[in-house]
Amino acid sequence: MIYKVGYFISVLFTSLTLFWLGLFKFTPTEANSIQWLVSNHFAMAWMLQIWSLQMVSNIIGTIEIIAAICILVAYFVPKYAKLAGILPVGLFIIVVSFLCTTPGIFKQVDGFWVTEFFIFKDFVLLGSCLMVVGNQAK
Repeated sequence: MIYKVGYFISVLFTSLTLFWLGLFKFTPTEANSIQWLVSNHFAMAWMLQIWSLQMVSNIIGTIEIIAAICILVAYFVPKYAKLAGILPVGLFIIVVSFLCTTPGIFKQVDGFWVTEFFIFKDFVLLGSCLMVVGNQAK
């Protein structure tokens, strides 16, 4: 019973986090904050040559909102878990890859190596999505 409650909380708040961040991507503040990540990513930098920064942020936000819905669909409709899990899993793989593609993302503070923890937390969210796909798609 405790496992089921924990699992549900994990799924619900993974979805809520993605939905909330997706909505925030429609603001100029968030668009400006992701520019350094997108401009250095091999699979995303081209977008800034075609569209404005705000449009790129809006596209990413829309994908995050759709991914949030997919996570819930995968949880509540098990027969669609594998299909619905593709987008959120792919999204989090791209996000965690920013740790490898963004110059200066690791830095030393007081002799201790740190990174942008807002990206690091996406490993947890990726794990949550993989659990939904794996657990529901049996």
